[in-house]
Amino acid sequence: MKYTNSLAFAREQDKKDSLKKFRSKFYFPKHGGRDALYFCGNSLGLQPRTVAANITTELEDWSRFASEAHFKAHTPWYSYHEVFAKPLSKLCGALPQEVIAMNQLTVNLHLLLITFYRPTAGRYKIICEASAFPSDQYALQTQMNLHGIDPDKALVEVTPRKGEHLLRTEDILKAIDEHSGSLALVLFGGINYLTGQLFDMPSITRAAHKAGALAGFDLAHAMGNAELKLHDWQADFAVWCSYKYLNSGPGGVAGAFIHSKHTANLRLPRLGGWWGYDKKTRFLMKKKFIPMPTAEGWQLSNAPVLSMAAHKASLDIFMQAGGMSPLRKKSRALTAYLESLLMEINSSGYKTKLEIITPANPDERGCQLSVIAHGAGRELYDKITRSGVYCDWREPNVIRFAPAPLYNSFTDVWKLGQAIQKCVR
Repeated sequence: MKYTNSLAFAREQDKKDSLKKFRSKFYFPKHGGRDALYFCGNSLGLQPRTVAANITTELEDWSRFASEAHFKAHTPWYSYHEVFAKPLSKLCGALPQEVIAMNQLTVNLHLLLITFYRPTAGRYKIICEASAFPSDQYALQTQMNLHGIDPDKALVEVTPRKGEHLLRTEDILKAIDEHSGSLALVLFGGINYLTGQLFDMPSITRAAHKAGALAGFDLAHAMGNAELKLHDWQADFAVWCSYKYLNSGPGGVAGAFIHSKHTANLRLPRLGGWWGYDKKTRFLMKKKFIPMPTAEGWQLSNAPVLSMAAHKASLDIFMQAGGMSPLRKKSRALTAYLESLLMEINSSGYKTKLEIITPANPDERGCQLSVIAHGAGRELYDKITRSGVYCDWREPNVIRFAPAPLYNSFTDVWKLGQAIQKCVR
């Protein structure tokens, strides 16, 4: 598509947008009495308008039924988590029995590392990206500490080549091959939080397995943003949060994927809790832990229903929109339009130069564009936010913009380009 820097063009694209009705299903923050320009879904998604009603329903069921709401509520609390199996499996390309909504992301990562990071004298190393989200790095380091392993010697971080911002797939695969004799696990983000790079998860998984290691992914920035096929890719496990592109509220209930080749193995080591116990005999209260032969077998406690009510509101919208395929199509177009506007600003001769460090190839990115503003930096970010734009800043010098297809429009993107150009000028 040829993109034009004009309001008329943006509005025409919005008229053609089959997903435009979903914008009205979200609340936007205000600036100057009008909807602000919101491009921060990579940090916190907007609130679906149905969240309040969903939570109110649970509160009313609580007041009406008290403990009996576990069985008599509109969505019985006892099995509340089960309503997420179908939508989550569709969003990540999994079987329903391979996914579970529970806990928070880093809690889930620790729980699955207990199972899938089982170092031996010969195999003990973990490979990850050098700029992984800090919480992932802390989890890996402390898991190694629990096993008496020195992270400085066992945690292998793949770094970009000199003068580059992105990781080359060939370099990731090379690192896996070089450490194949001592490698236990490969753990990458699906999309890197800083650069917005979408990693080649199928190739990474195949290389890890060829090396005799397992492959896991942190999908915090990929779930609800990229098309995933975790089951077909044979990924061993994955974790994600729900408050970014899944729009389920701050600290919202997270999720996990465990491939079916593992879920039926009840002898896999794990931390047990009563909600992971075989639900057919759970209330017999027997001592020996017998996990369910699904991803549910990694649960610890019963469902946080109020948080899940918000999660359900958002996932209902994803299913109404047809899942990731149509959303991804719009996402590519929105992101490409923003990219073209930023490049046009760069060609206008301004002193500040905007370097997009996110891959130019649409197959290697989600909706996020990460920008380094040479000659301006934090000052430019502050100007942009004062103009009514929600984006975010990541140290040391990156501004991130994320046009989310569920609620952003081409007109939003055009207005963002105008705001950036004004601030640069």
